[in-house]
Amino acid sequence: MAGEKSVETTGVLGWVDKRFPLTANIKGHLTEYYAPKNFNFWYFFGSLAMLVLVLQIVTGIFLVMHYKPDAELAFQSVEHIMREVPGGWFMRYMHSTGASMFFVVVYLHMVRALLYGSYRKPRELVWIFGVGIFLCLMAEAFFGYLLPWGQMSYWGAQVIVNLFSAIPFIGPELAIWIRGDYVVSDATLNRFFAFHVIAIPLVLLGLVAAHIIALHEVGSNNPDGIEIKSKKDKYGRPLDGIPFHPYYTVHDILGVAGFFIVFMAIVFFAPEMGGYFLEYNNFIPADPLKTPPHIAPVWYFTPFYSMLRATTDDFTWVLAGSSLIAALVMFVKCKGLAKVIVPVILIAVAVLFRLIDAKFWGVVAMGGAVVLLFFLPWLDYSPVRSIRYRPNWHKWLYGIFFVNFLILGYLGTQAPTDVFNLMSQIGTIIYLAFFLLMPVWSRMGTFKPVPDRVTFHAH
Repeated sequence: MAGEKSVETTGVLGWVDKRFPLTANIKGHLTEYYAPKNFNFWYFFGSLAMLVLVLQIVTGIFLVMHYKPDAELAFQSVEHIMREVPGGWFMRYMHSTGASMFFVVVYLHMVRALLYGSYRKPRELVWIFGVGIFLCLMAEAFFGYLLPWGQMSYWGAQVIVNLFSAIPFIGPELAIWIRGDYVVSDATLNRFFAFHVIAIPLVLLGLVAAHIIALHEVGSNNPDGIEIKSKKDKYGRPLDGIPFHPYYTVHDILGVAGFFIVFMAIVFFAPEMGGYFLEYNNFIPADPLKTPPHIAPVWYFTPFYSMLRATTDDFTWVLAGSSLIAALVMFVKCKGLAKVIVPVILIAVAVLFRLIDAKFWGVVAMGGAVVLLFFLPWLDYSPVRSIRYRPNWHKWLYGIFFVNFLILGYLGTQAPTDVFNLMSQIGTIIYLAFFLLMPVWSRMGTFKPVPDRVTFHAH
């Protein structure tokens, strides 16, 4: 701590410290890392994401011991794990439930960041690393989804990989390169297995480390959105901060206990979760000659899958019209060189909406919905961070956005109909408008004064 004399460690710990900064890292990231004292339950989910990551790695190691990445043997090896390996069913259900629960806690972690402005300066890199983790999780889940070699695994992979063929010029060759064959086959299974077990986890662990290091460099945000480092005592300790350990390590035990109650209840009593965590079609061996009546990805992909399906040929007219309206608005609002450049770009985009196949724009909408998140720190112009001090109608706007996202997720699990397709199109527009119009609406309204110190009520 600043202003205090450091005590040199002795014995085995001292021997290690002279060769490796063990004590320094413990102090820097736990005992002398000061976090705001007003954390609430929303701050459970970062720690829970770390917990689920460990669970997935440990259970994955045990599953790999018995799994065979071979198109002829993959499904049987999973059945062998479930029926004959001692405790195999438990490991498999822990891993499959963990995949869904990983997305549950990560989505809630991102909701907290949106509500309290945790992506704002100086935490832009923390947010960017976090969105990178989210993308890696999506890739990890997608590659792992094929491995059981069930009907939905096989056909889901076939549909998703075929989306790449919509990319102009290189699409068909790119899809073949990803599959390693003209159809999903043994070659696809082997490369997906390699990515799921080795490549993506290595990138994921690196991004998690970068996320935590960046967070501890700038300090944690809090529900008030106040920088606690701005007011310190004579020792250089934040007046509104407390050491992460033991206070928040103990505090997080409550979150861990609640999480395990829910997690184990699902593992033991409802591992399929009504077909959302484990689809019933996936208990049938993959059959290239028999297509399931309705192919849909796992629930955590379905909001973005809805956006893909919503982008029909008719919908591109709406998108083209929106681009032309935006061009007119920018021509009126912008000044200088931007008055010409921005409208010209938007008009060109409007033309491209009609020239290029709607399937391609569906892929762009699906991918762009995630890529947009990277730019969030530069889209939000609000003078305050936290939702607590924003106009009340901002809360309604966030509420509409979250409900809309859930509705898109539900629609993605259902067979397409004209009504559902219209709802998906409306939902897609709401999702994209929330971010693209954020530079405008985020600065509107009457903002409440932000206190000098964090507001804290003991509980």
